[in-house]
Amino acid sequence: MEADFVIIGAGSAGCAMAYRLSGAGASVLVIEHGGSDAGPFIQMPAALSYPMNMGMYDWGFKSEPEPHLGGRRLVVPRGKVIGGSSSINGMVYVRGHARDFDHWRDAGAQGWGYADVLPYFKRMEHWHSGGHGGDAAWRGHDGPLHVTRGPRRNPLFKAFVQAGTQAGYPVTGDYNGAQQEGFGPMEQTVWRGRRWSAANAYLRPALKRDNCTLVRALARRVVIEDGRATGVEVDRGGQVEVIRARREVIIAASSINSPKLLMLSGIGPAAHLAGHGIDVVADRAGVGQNLQDHLELYIQMAASQKITLYRHWNLVSKAMIGAQWLFSKTGLGTSNQFESAAFIRSRAGVDYPDIQYHFLPIAVRYDGKVAAEGHGFQAHVGPMRSTSRGAVTLASADPKEAPKILFNYMSREQDWQDFRTCIRLTREIFAQEAFAPFVKHEIQPGADVQSDDELDDFIRDHAESAFHPCGTARMGAADDAGAVVDPECRVIGVDRLRLADSSIFPRITNGNLNAPSIMTGEKAADHILGRGMLPAVNDDVWLHPDWKTAQR
Repeated sequence: MEADFVIIGAGSAGCAMAYRLSGAGASVLVIEHGGSDAGPFIQMPAALSYPMNMGMYDWGFKSEPEPHLGGRRLVVPRGKVIGGSSSINGMVYVRGHARDFDHWRDAGAQGWGYADVLPYFKRMEHWHSGGHGGDAAWRGHDGPLHVTRGPRRNPLFKAFVQAGTQAGYPVTGDYNGAQQEGFGPMEQTVWRGRRWSAANAYLRPALKRDNCTLVRALARRVVIEDGRATGVEVDRGGQVEVIRARREVIIAASSINSPKLLMLSGIGPAAHLAGHGIDVVADRAGVGQNLQDHLELYIQMAASQKITLYRHWNLVSKAMIGAQWLFSKTGLGTSNQFESAAFIRSRAGVDYPDIQYHFLPIAVRYDGKVAAEGHGFQAHVGPMRSTSRGAVTLASADPKEAPKILFNYMSREQDWQDFRTCIRLTREIFAQEAFAPFVKHEIQPGADVQSDDELDDFIRDHAESAFHPCGTARMGAADDAGAVVDPECRVIGVDRLRLADSSIFPRITNGNLNAPSIMTGEKAADHILGRGMLPAVNDDVWLHPDWKTAQR
């Protein structure tokens, strides 16, 4: 088998590239180890806790024992299904802040500042405000990716925003527009009651073309001959074969599997590769390094009124919700239930938000376990820009063996200070008058957890990944020893090989990573095709006028 372009991974970026490259007339072959995304567990938005906990859809990765979290091993869900992690994620849509991308540019990723990437966010979006306002001029209106807002019918969603204003924070009508900072509606990749994954938005339309083909196989390594990529060695149905690329091989296998595949192909830290008996093709010290993620806590409150989603947390109600969704694509099943959000700054002197909130009108974990208290609600809260860094390394040279993943969470003292601040600021928000009719008491951390030491114990035992790993093949200038790809997504040291997914992020962006991952695929496609980039948009974003001296 052969094609002009061979893409490894049908995830967020891979699907976008398959759509754009095949749309330009090139033949494209997409290699994906995972299976179908059919069925309600993936397609029904409210069922989001299921696919990320199912082995048929998830690679099942776990971190190594995290030394600063009491040796806990945290789960690292990554989608093993068409659509990749966009098929198992929480469907929250966040572009990131303009300053995030300006940092990329200033760190050596020329052409990736916010003015450069904003046109690609617009190109990919088909934005629907749902009558909740927003910055229409900042949004895209005819792209493949539908972005919507939940109905926010539960009074707790409005109470959260009102409490934010009572605590002195601004309201934002569109955190993906000019002003991220503030409280307001949260956006989701849901359309007509279905999860609008990268598979639904990009891959299915691409596969309708004669020049785009999906191959179910496990990529073992990139075939590199005389310093250039010529194909991909795969295991398909128990048989090892090579799929040839006439023009380029493109890796888009996730921030965990992409660096693993590079190393299996001989691209990475020379000593590490040699230790596993792998011949070195390109000695790139940065492969697998710079691993970042967002950690978060659930601050949970017991509710004094029976208005939360807990009343539906039983088999009969779940069956009724599922049946309504199945037959009419209406009802509670059509939303991820994250319908209010906030981005705030932790302290004066921070120029743009470094704390994110997801508000949820039930007290429940991502694994579906509800609080024993019954009716409750919660805010997911966490710092956005930890300086802790981890790594993805090989466990062996066996392509079927999972790599070692160590995030090194909470390895900086500032991490602990930031999380204590998150807890205290959240408590202040829940103490506002808007929540007075709804709050019974605090479930966790619990009113008796107050001192720094007590808060640190809670953080150590309860902090969870927000499932936003990135940065393990970071983008930078070609002469940057730690960079893995250049600003055109070319793997440094190997010809005809590119990498485009969240691996290349120099630094993690504010919020959930699906939107910037898709944007990366969109922009990379233009680089691959040799097109001129979309014209930069130099619109000014909002920063709090008193950010130097005030926290809110």
